[in-house]
Amino acid sequence: MKEKFLIKLEEIYKRYCELSDKLADPAVISDTAEWTKIAKDQAEISEPSLKYAEYEKTLKQMTDAEEAAKAETDPEMKELFSAEVQDCNEKLRTLKNELKILLLPKDKNDDRNCIMEIRGGAGGEEAALFAYELYRMYLNYCEHHRLKIEVVDINETELGGIKEVVFNINGKGAYKQLKFESGVHRVQRVPETESQGRVHTSTVTVAVLPEADDVEVEIRDEDIRVDVYRSSGAGGQKVNKTETAIRITHFPTGIVVTCQDERSQLKNKDKAFKVLRSRLYDYYNSINRTAYDEHRKSLVGRGDRSERIRTYNFPQGRVTDHRIGLSLYSLDTFMMGDIEQMIESLSVAEREAQLAGEE
Repeated sequence: MKEKFLIKLEEIYKRYCELSDKLADPAVISDTAEWTKIAKDQAEISEPSLKYAEYEKTLKQMTDAEEAAKAETDPEMKELFSAEVQDCNEKLRTLKNELKILLLPKDKNDDRNCIMEIRGGAGGEEAALFAYELYRMYLNYCEHHRLKIEVVDINETELGGIKEVVFNINGKGAYKQLKFESGVHRVQRVPETESQGRVHTSTVTVAVLPEADDVEVEIRDEDIRVDVYRSSGAGGQKVNKTETAIRITHFPTGIVVTCQDERSQLKNKDKAFKVLRSRLYDYYNSINRTAYDEHRKSLVGRGDRSERIRTYNFPQGRVTDHRIGLSLYSLDTFMMGDIEQMIESLSVAEREAQLAGEE
């Protein structure tokens, strides 16, 4: 008897074949809109369908080899067929695992652009300096993966750190790649200002939000106030003499968004509204205000040293993700944006947890 997930896949494959037949129908071919709709529907189930077809083909190959091995009298040929059975059996185990993963519910936000917010937590100026280093790390990662960065707002310190930075990350699958970065990042190292060589512990909070579409969040004029002011920077640098900076306050939720990166007031306003929509999307996806606060807390915590998803230990050259217990002793390259291994390990852990929940 077939396992439940294979029965489900068989139904999906039948649907895939039905859609293939329709796409070859002259009546459908002549109707561009209908053909496009069917082609889109088929594309959505093509990956599990083709993988299931491969599974069925391998299963038949193994069955045929088993029967041939039983009927064969020549010892050498019997051994060859038995080896083929073993190879097919191993391939079937791999395919079954891949098929289970393909059936897992997908995060509807995975293909979206995202917004990342980085803020210095406990540790004063040292936290601000590390916030800048994390910001640079993500910039390098995004550049390597051809994800486009647009800074919305940045609050710099006089020593080269950042109190906070908010930026858009645009590119297919941006949220999927970076969603696991939300949380408290803890750094352990000797600050440059430390005269006695003592290791300090500081924190930085990171939040990653999926970008919301215009149609998903309604922002009523009476619910917001838009303030215009002059932008400023660390130590009076990058100060505009014209009022181009934007602050949007959303009264029902108390959410405030600022943007002063662009010299154009209109561009700053567009960026600020994009961030506001994403924060509201995050807000309204929670059941109520308490759930929202807990959700935000789960993303960034309070910034306490004891709350952390990851530790960057500079004396040991080690970075450890505490959610999956993975330590990498390549901190130098990690801080330069080489974080693929960590991201992939977190993705694998999530899939394994989902699979365990399905069983």
